[in-house]
Amino acid sequence: MGGKKPRQTRHKSRSSRAEAANGKWYRAGLRFECTQCGKCCTGEPGYVWVETQEAEKIAEFLDISLNEFHVRYTRNVSGRISLIELQNGNCVFYDPNTCRCRVYPVRPTQCVTFPFWDSNLQSPEAWAETASRCPGCNLGPVHSFTTIEKLRKRRSV
Repeated sequence: MGGKKPRQTRHKSRSSRAEAANGKWYRAGLRFECTQCGKCCTGEPGYVWVETQEAEKIAEFLDISLNEFHVRYTRNVSGRISLIELQNGNCVFYDPNTCRCRVYPVRPTQCVTFPFWDSNLQSPEAWAETASRCPGCNLGPVHSFTTIEKLRKRRSV
């Protein structure tokens, strides 16, 4: 029997997305809108991983050489590059006068994808804990499951 195969691509992709969403508690989406409050940039010590391309963009934005960027703003942590933090735990690019990021338009992927990190999406309780520190969680537009998954997969944190 010859002939064309039935077109199932569109249906299959919807079905695949639905199957992937089934096991996720946030399958109906989550509300988030960055308020640029700076709370995710301050306080607890940690790492903000920076890839080479991201470092180049930030250096260009600051109008400095890539070498100067690395000397002034990064540290090597087990072979990976992280932004340095101040003694109080604040990110080196957090501006306490404006409570904003000085490199916001070119901030690293890790910052762009917050709060849609694996650690924050593990459970409704993990999301609620994140929301207790971030006023943008549960605010603003609903991000679809597909959008959340794209962001989550960009950088594992």
